[in-house]
Amino acid sequence: MAFSSPEASRWWDHLQHLDGTSDLSKIATAAGRALVVLSETYAQAMQRDLRGLAAADTDVVLIGGACDLDGVLRVPANAALRQALGGTLTSLNARMAASWLEYCTPGRLISPEAQARWDAWASQAARPERYARTPMSDELVIAFIKEMKALHPDSSRTRLLRLFRDKGMACEQKRFADLYTSTIGRG
Repeated sequence: MAFSSPEASRWWDHLQHLDGTSDLSKIATAAGRALVVLSETYAQAMQRDLRGLAAADTDVVLIGGACDLDGVLRVPANAALRQALGGTLTSLNARMAASWLEYCTPGRLISPEAQARWDAWASQAARPERYARTPMSDELVIAFIKEMKALHPDSSRTRLLRLFRDKGMACEQKRFADLYTSTIGRG
């Protein structure tokens, strides 16, 4: 679901009101530290809470997010780390957070040593990915799905998307999923 920034902020505020969710800064202050992992969209929706968290007397690391905040160590999303960390871009921030924790001193989220180790690793591991894929029409994507399912009936949707992309063709993941479902069904 895509929201504009004002819509996302209203959604977040409404969700907190319904849930009775506690103030992030109170939780972080009680714990003494906070590791926050957010996409750009969610970070924009939660700006007020993030500013409150930044003002708390605690160590705060933001993985991903939308912008730097005084009082918060931000580790921006870095698509060039996708190959080193594995998985898709959609889950990159979560894998970056898990990796960040490997560089931390036990019990601390922020230290100059941890930052230096992370920076050294990230600069060495970064591999920018460039794709020269050709965008395809819905009709061609559907034809590919039908052909591959006939040849490889047990192949998953994810596997077919990988084959599609490996052939140099472009299709966004959600669009491919929608076309697959409308062609093959959910099974």
